[in-house]
Amino acid sequence: MNKKRALLLDRDGIINVDRGYIGKVENFEFISGIFPFLRAARDRGYYLAILTNQSGVARGYYTSQDYDKLTAHMLFVFSQEKVEIDLTLASFEHPEGQIKQYARESFWRKPNPGMVLEALRRLDCSPERSVFLGDNLRDMQAAQAGGVTRCLWLTSKNVEAVAGVQMIKNYDQAMSFL
Repeated sequence: MNKKRALLLDRDGIINVDRGYIGKVENFEFISGIFPFLRAARDRGYYLAILTNQSGVARGYYTSQDYDKLTAHMLFVFSQEKVEIDLTLASFEHPEGQIKQYARESFWRKPNPGMVLEALRRLDCSPERSVFLGDNLRDMQAAQAGGVTRCLWLTSKNVEAVAGVQMIKNYDQAMSFL
């Protein structure tokens, strides 16, 4: 069976400028180049899913309602830019959280593969045909644990190489792996 393929994306540092614990619309800034990159991925037949750890909820920095408002804003802007996002998943949990209902470990929280596996299941996509684009080691570990064989680490820093991970510096380089 020839399942579909997905481009699985981290949010902070990939979709938007990562300023740490972004839970409010006024602090959210899209990274330059994300719209044409995602339109091109879509044109190449990829489903698009955003998978994000949002421990700021567990830590009490912002609420799940704040996250929902920000996500609605993000998806609205994507639609205005002619980018259809098929799925967004978030993990609010953190074992050191201050909000009791989220103060725990979670199979969904990266580096665990829960969100990756769930996105592939919901979109009916093959991990071998899909790509994960993230900006840290937790993203790569989650993708690999979920069976994704094409992992792209977007970084401008000198980080230690990880087996099975392609280091890239921009979206143009990412395009060559789609």
